Amino acid sequence: MKESDRNPPSEEVASEEIANHLNRLRKGLPTIIGLGLVGLAVGVAALLFTRPFQSVTTTARVVFSFPGFEKGQYPDGSKFQPDDLRSPDVIAEALKRKGLDATEEVQSKVRSALTIEGIIPDSVVKERDKQRANGQPPRPYLPDEYAITLTLSPRFPLSARERELLISEIVSVAQEKFVRTYVALPLDFGKAFQALAGADYFDYGLVLNRESQNLEAFLTQMSNSGRAFRSPHTNQSFSDLLKQAQLFKEIDLNEVLGLIRRDGLSKDRRLAMVKMDYYLKTLNDEESRAIEEEKVVLGLLKQAQEREQGYTLGIKSQATQPRNENVVVDQGLVDSLLANDSYNFLVRKALDASLNTRRIQAEKAVLQERIQSMEAFLKSDTVEKANSLGQFEKSLENLRKTYDTLIANIRQTYQDYQQQQYGDAIRISMQARTASVYKALAFAGAAGLAVGIAFGCGLVLLGLGLGAKHAR
Repeated sequence: MKESDRNPPSEEVASEEIANHLNRLRKGLPTIIGLGLVGLAVGVAALLFTRPFQSVTTTARVVFSFPGFEKGQYPDGSKFQPDDLRSPDVIAEALKRKGLDATEEVQSKVRSALTIEGIIPDSVVKERDKQRANGQPPRPYLPDEYAITLTLSPRFPLSARERELLISEIVSVAQEKFVRTYVALPLDFGKAFQALAGADYFDYGLVLNRESQNLEAFLTQMSNSGRAFRSPHTNQSFSDLLKQAQLFKEIDLNEVLGLIRRDGLSKDRRLAMVKMDYYLKTLNDEESRAIEEEKVVLGLLKQAQEREQGYTLGIKSQATQPRNENVVVDQGLVDSLLANDSYNFLVRKALDASLNTRRIQAEKAVLQERIQSMEAFLKSDTVEKANSLGQFEKSLENLRKTYDTLIANIRQTYQDYQQQQYGDAIRISMQARTASVYKALAFAGAAGLAVGIAFGCGLVLLGLGLGAKHAR
């Protein structure tokens, strides 16, 4: 017998074994299918049994976009914190709005179940890895999109839909809080007449003049920042409102204050004199402090002017000397820059101190003139006439109406402007979604089916499965 006949090629042996295994699998197919279905049932049953002990995840995406965010700051310069989305007041308000239980225990559970994580694109990760590989320190990166996730037990008394609505409400409350904190006008804005409730007529001049100055300063600032803006509700720009505020002062306000001055109107003239005397004493103290501060700043400014020439000569003398090529920074240039910065700083301080002193002196002069006028009425013991009070009350009512209309227009125009600027400061980029139980069931069933089929194939190949006699 030939050697080749006694030892058949290994390829033929392997092919024969593979064919034998496939034949066994084909004959044991009922066993494999049965065990696969058993694995499917076991996987689904195991998930349903453990489901009450597993957490349910609800996720949404939130985008931040407002001036200063690129620096990691809020509009007022404070540090940005994404965890502000789940602050206690936001959670409590969101629960109340959705009509849910807002006890401290529930708030604490909801807040601890919320996580906020920044979403970093793969392109940013690759760029930072490339910078590290090149030996460059990666630039700071602040994500502008965050994933907000609520992870609670299925036994928690909130359905999947309620959890999604709760996350949306949390973002909405956070947006409103942002507007109140950084966008809306202060609560005391436009409350001059409320501050004057029960005040003497003498106080009208102090309060209303200051209110008029504040309005003009505010509208001037807004006119510069929103030149091209016009409110869709009031159909007015900030420049239009500034003109109205100036007319309010020149016409209505001057009329009321003029009547008070002309007729010496006061509920109690002697008490008004006491107030004015004390106010004058306060202004005298402020003037003394302002003058002393001005003297100190002007003295330092004078010394800086005298030393500036010395710095200039020092730079010229160094320029004539041979320089070492290894020197990177010129000491004379550094000294000159420091001197210029100090000089400019002192110039600004001197200007502020001088303006503050002149302001106090001007306010003091106005008050002294009012004191003299009131003293004249006290000496003459003139009593306010009924017609004078009637005319004053009529002018005051017209002033109040004009003021209320102006404040309402300012509020509405400012609100429209800020809505345009900050309307998308905090917004949802992906609506809240809860992990579907059907998806989990499908995954568990597929896993069980795969395990059952693998187990059945193993039994059939080992000749231990159903129909093993036929498989041999």
